[in-house]
Amino acid sequence: VGCLSAPNTPPYKGIESFAGTRYHTGAWPHDGVDFTGKRVAVMGTGSTGIQAITAIAKTAKHLVVLQRTANFSLPARNEPLAVETIADFKKHYPQTRQRARYSPSGNTYIGDWYGTQPALSVSTEEREAEYERRWQLGGGKILAAYSDLGTNEAANATVAEFVRRKIREIVKNPQDAASLVPTGYPIGAKRICLDSGYYEVFNQENVTLVDLKKTPIEEFMAAGVRTTAASFDLDCIVFATGFDAMTGTLKRIDIRGRDGLALAEKWEAGPRSYLGVGSAGFPNLFIVTGPGSPSVLSTVLCSIEQHVEMITDCMDYLRGHGFTTIEPQRDAEDRWVEYVNELAAATLHVKANSWYLGANIPGKPRVFMPYIGGVGRYRKECEEIVADGYRGFMLSAPASSGERRQFATA
Repeated sequence: VGCLSAPNTPPYKGIESFAGTRYHTGAWPHDGVDFTGKRVAVMGTGSTGIQAITAIAKTAKHLVVLQRTANFSLPARNEPLAVETIADFKKHYPQTRQRARYSPSGNTYIGDWYGTQPALSVSTEEREAEYERRWQLGGGKILAAYSDLGTNEAANATVAEFVRRKIREIVKNPQDAASLVPTGYPIGAKRICLDSGYYEVFNQENVTLVDLKKTPIEEFMAAGVRTTAASFDLDCIVFATGFDAMTGTLKRIDIRGRDGLALAEKWEAGPRSYLGVGSAGFPNLFIVTGPGSPSVLSTVLCSIEQHVEMITDCMDYLRGHGFTTIEPQRDAEDRWVEYVNELAAATLHVKANSWYLGANIPGKPRVFMPYIGGVGRYRKECEEIVADGYRGFMLSAPASSGERRQFATA
């Protein structure tokens, strides 16, 4: 079902009266969209919004960026790979894949990607030089420069301010720069964005930034949109307003467990799972990268593969041992949920209103949903649970009398 598969479009006043074309980045037309010569608005400046804005600004007659919350974005630095680099990668592919499986985020990075020193243990000059080096390399490398950037607010502030200075240097209009500089939450606490010239876009004459915190939307109209400060005539509106993440798609399916209990009802106060794979009271329901697993905090293909392998191995085990049913024990699930929450509470991730917490959906419980302990650590914990005969699960088999025999592992 996917962790980011249930598009979210806030119910803006008058949106149905808009006479132009509406798009959502999570439901994009398969044959693409040509914005050449069009007056376009993009609502939302998260990861996808930033990439959409950068692309649309190249062809649109005029682009209006409707920004609700400024996000940190880092340069992607995408570039063609040398033939020698590809050949070397393929030569060591099995070893690289195995390393990714036990890495913190399921990636294949090597060398000095993960810094081992605390940020404040080095001089300001050394720290700034390291940030600059990683900024030029591109990607998310800068967030792993030091060991405590995700847990220590003072350390995090050093890299956050470095990125803020970069934004101010790139964006020529001081007012736009001030609106684009993220404040009020640690860098990395929200999903970090990567771009190919995002901040440079705001130096183009055909791009207008609208800071909705300063001038909120009053309503959409047939001709476009009106804020408290101005009206904009539009041909198209692109909603990059994200998803009801991790639980949204699952809760939209009428999944029923024992005694007719709906999964949406059980998860009303927040998702409850064991390992992010199963939920107590829902026998033989296997979830792939569900809440309570590394999921969206990992290179998700690596996490998907782990769950698919774990689930198929589990089915083989059940069949081989005569079991027909498996589901988490309630107390094991409770302990796992508490453990996931404790891990999150020790980091800066809980200090931002992000979709990791469900904060982008009105009325959704504020619960940090993914497991933040790392892909490798999580994989080892799963392996230990399986080796203990699926510790924390209840396995059932039909008895000869027709009654069910249950086996619970402590």
